[in-house]
Amino acid sequence: MIDYTLNALHDGAGLVLLCFVLLCGLLYRGLPQRDDRRTLTLASGFFALTFLALIAGFVLRPAGQAGPDPRLVYACVFVEGLCLLTLVILAFFRALLPALNFHPPKILQDLATAALWAVWALVLLNVAGASLTGLITTSAVLTAVIGFAMQDTLGNVLGGLAIQLDRSVKVGEWIKVGDVNGRVVEIGWRHTAIETRNWETVILPNSQLMKNSFLVLGRRQGHPEQWRRWVWFNIDYRHAPSEVIRVVERELRRAEIPGVAAEPAPNCIMMNFDESYGRYAVRYWLTDLSRDDPTDSQVRVLVYLALQRAGIPLSIPAHAIFMTEESDERKARKAGEAQAKRIAALKAVDLFAGLNQEELAALADKVRPAPFSPGTVLTRQGDEAHWLYILVEGNCDVILQNPGGEARQIGTLGPGQFFGEWGLLTGEPRHATVIGRADGYCLRLDKEAFRSTLQQRPELAEQCSKLLAARQDAFQHAAKELDEAARAKLLAQSASDILDKIKGFFGV
Repeated sequence: MIDYTLNALHDGAGLVLLCFVLLCGLLYRGLPQRDDRRTLTLASGFFALTFLALIAGFVLRPAGQAGPDPRLVYACVFVEGLCLLTLVILAFFRALLPALNFHPPKILQDLATAALWAVWALVLLNVAGASLTGLITTSAVLTAVIGFAMQDTLGNVLGGLAIQLDRSVKVGEWIKVGDVNGRVVEIGWRHTAIETRNWETVILPNSQLMKNSFLVLGRRQGHPEQWRRWVWFNIDYRHAPSEVIRVVERELRRAEIPGVAAEPAPNCIMMNFDESYGRYAVRYWLTDLSRDDPTDSQVRVLVYLALQRAGIPLSIPAHAIFMTEESDERKARKAGEAQAKRIAALKAVDLFAGLNQEELAALADKVRPAPFSPGTVLTRQGDEAHWLYILVEGNCDVILQNPGGEARQIGTLGPGQFFGEWGLLTGEPRHATVIGRADGYCLRLDKEAFRSTLQQRPELAEQCSKLLAARQDAFQHAAKELDEAARAKLLAQSASDILDKIKGFFGV
């Protein structure tokens, strides 16, 4: 009886109702998003109202009339078609495509819905006997007038369409547009809504995003969302940069701070030399972009406490003016103090033990300071460099590499020791690599500086040859685990051979 009545209202009403109910049942559980469920509810409500309207029209029809008013039937059929098409679009874009692992932007769904609605309206008008040619001509003229009057609005609409189609920015991402910094919560037809960290919502016209550049924060292809942050601090020059960097990086990489990425690891770098302090920065990668300032604060506290434990206070900006009356006496005193330090360093070296005070003073005038930091390569095995290093402060590691490429540490040098004597005295390539272990400095003596001393004291060459032979013996002992070819090369020189090399190299 019910099916007969529905078919009496309009042809195919029962089939339309069955399809609609089936689609509603399939979609209701498969639409997790609140907006999609609201669309489904509205479509169901309008569909039910059209059936009630048809039933009311059938009941209240004038006497002698077979059915409801045809205009009411056309209106109800039009609304039913719109509701059914809406459900078909929902099923395609929100159920079928996601099941195929394809997630198109919502604006495509809106465009498809609008296009199908327009086609349905034209079909129904054609069935009703309306002239589509005149309608299309009139609509074209009307569209031109509306387009000219609404240029800005259409620009925003097309901008929203382009943004969603090319996915230049997506809902949920953090962007910076001019002075606006926030998370995208909505990309509509006309505008894009951005929520800032100050609980403000900024409405930006889509055309503004299309015409201007903007930053998408935390996005890098093939990597998780994380944003590099900078925390600045200043340290007085009395503290070595390598020590400051070591202390800060050790604490940062050991601590577990929420929102700080483990990879890439936080690091500390020296950025600039200011008037009274060194400018440093901590760089870390933020994983929760909504907590930028709180995480910065935690990093600052960690840096401050780490420096306090290491006895490195933060710098206080200061300007100092030194007024010193420069006199010949003062200049001579400063030069004498520096000269005495160089003479003391040379005197501690076995190589120069036979020199008198005058000869040491002459040699001290020719040495040059050579500071180094951890990791500094002072000499490299195989290089040709004709100078000698005298270690005054700090420590260095001696690394030996065999022909097969295997490298190992064979010793450590401390203050008062020297290296590079083979290059200075014989011109041979470096026998080993020497790398700075801690901050320190050396005195460097070049070939030409030593030549005058050797020419004045030729017997010094014999003393040097004996010292080199003794060092060669110790070096041979340290290298005993190397292969036979390397050992044969190290054992090839005798003290007399070394003496000949020294005399030939310096021409004495």
